[in-house]
Amino acid sequence: MLRLSALYRYPLKSGKGESLQHSSLDELGLSGDRRWMVVDEANGRFLTQRAVAGMSQLSALWNAAGGMTLSAPGRSALDVALPPADQSLRGVTIWSDTLRVPDAGDEAAAWLSGFIGKPVRLVHVPLERARITQPGYGRDDDRVAFADGFPLLLIGQASLEDLSHKVGRPLEMLRFRPNLVIEGSTAFAEDQWKRIRIGDVEFRVVKPCSRCILTTIDPQSGERSADREPLTTLKTYREQDGDVMFGQNLVNDGQGRLEVGMPVTVLE
Repeated sequence: MLRLSALYRYPLKSGKGESLQHSSLDELGLSGDRRWMVVDEANGRFLTQRAVAGMSQLSALWNAAGGMTLSAPGRSALDVALPPADQSLRGVTIWSDTLRVPDAGDEAAAWLSGFIGKPVRLVHVPLERARITQPGYGRDDDRVAFADGFPLLLIGQASLEDLSHKVGRPLEMLRFRPNLVIEGSTAFAEDQWKRIRIGDVEFRVVKPCSRCILTTIDPQSGERSADREPLTTLKTYREQDGDVMFGQNLVNDGQGRLEVGMPVTVLE
């Protein structure tokens, strides 16, 4: 039987992940997931672990009021309030998307600038300012917050075990930053899924996830693997049209609640 074996939320894009036992879903995926982002103060361009590996040590815990608490080794924690949806708007760029979103204020900016080592700002995306998902996949009205392209990422536990076996050492699931982990399938069974249901919510599987250098960063230490694993091994058997694929991007149709242990049904 297929079941939901783990749930993860990433309140701050490229910050640490939170392991959850349950979560609600809204129009943009898991409630509170990647609604916050760090941008370069000078040009508004988004920052991630690809350029700032130390962001892997940046913890951002979401709260039910929509704000979050920032913390990092050796630094005092900072509570950040949810900014008004239509005030202090800042132009930002994430990949090829440009949008105007609320800035979280000078205190958060100073805290993060001190941690990262250059002037940055913290921004939030409210529902009404969300982006459209990557063109050519899904539906024209599918939306996403600050995740790379789609609201949700699913990985099969057996797929990770297969990769770990080939690499020759256990790999952490958080290295791949999924939202949903499914147990009980064969390795890479998720490649064939088109629609699934968990609880009362249906999900469309819209696109394989292409992987980058970020997968070589140890989520605990923040250090990059000297042997460029697991990317090196993934390239030997998961490359498609020049991209390395691992995991599947999903869009949820409707809102609801997820809980670890729920059965998963493949509808198509």
